[in-house]
Amino acid sequence: MIDLHCHLLPGIDDGARDLETALEMAQLAWQDGIQLIACTPHIYPGLYENDAQRIRAAVASLRQQLAAAQIPLTLTYGADIQVDPELVPALQQGTRPTLHGSRYFLYEPPHHLAPSYFLDSLFDCLAGGYVPIITHPERLSWLDESHHPWFRKAVAQGAWIQVTAGALTGRFGKRPRYWGERLLGEGLVHLLATDAHDPRYRPPLLAEGREAAARLVGEAEAAQLVCIRPQAVLDDLPPAQVQPPVGVSHPPETPKKPWFKRWFKG
Repeated sequence: MIDLHCHLLPGIDDGARDLETALEMAQLAWQDGIQLIACTPHIYPGLYENDAQRIRAAVASLRQQLAAAQIPLTLTYGADIQVDPELVPALQQGTRPTLHGSRYFLYEPPHHLAPSYFLDSLFDCLAGGYVPIITHPERLSWLDESHHPWFRKAVAQGAWIQVTAGALTGRFGKRPRYWGERLLGEGLVHLLATDAHDPRYRPPLLAEGREAAARLVGEAEAAQLVCIRPQAVLDDLPPAQVQPPVGVSHPPETPKKPWFKRWFKG
């Protein structure tokens, strides 16, 4: 399996606090069946001032530490990028990294405030030649029935969606599980990832999410979520060459009026 969203780098954001923690997380991931992790620390102006150069250097250092600890986990780089007006220019200049140098990158919306510019920002990224992967929408406090259509429109525009594996198993509570299962069932989810931050409360476990997904959408689609589509990202395949999630090409029918309203006009 491949985990494209993990806060494994030590001391660089709110993920692994030190090297010992990072090595413990790496060992857990390997034992879980994860063979490759994209180290994706936060880039959040004013809070986590990471950039591509710093992240790549930290990944190179951690690779050496993994080899010394005999943990055969492969690492690549990326970032969990908080959206701001300078996003597309920063991607073009290379100061904010895409995943493995591809056209795909992690796009993190604000957690507690629905951004009015959401769809416009995604369009700008796509127009610039990038594929934004919206991270963990199921855990956004503002996701509700009125905002749910935004994510349908985002996928229709060409954006991808990543759901947290632990959300499907209830690690984050009932509400994220509901939205994670709903988005997955509607064919809007392209990837599962751990979004791991530590070994205990937010561990790098992907197999449990794969199993939960398989119960909802079948084994073949579960493999797409954690193996096949992640590899397509690493290979920088154009989205048109990647199998879409189950149901994406078949939008649901427009809901019909309740039976009692069909008898009345207005």
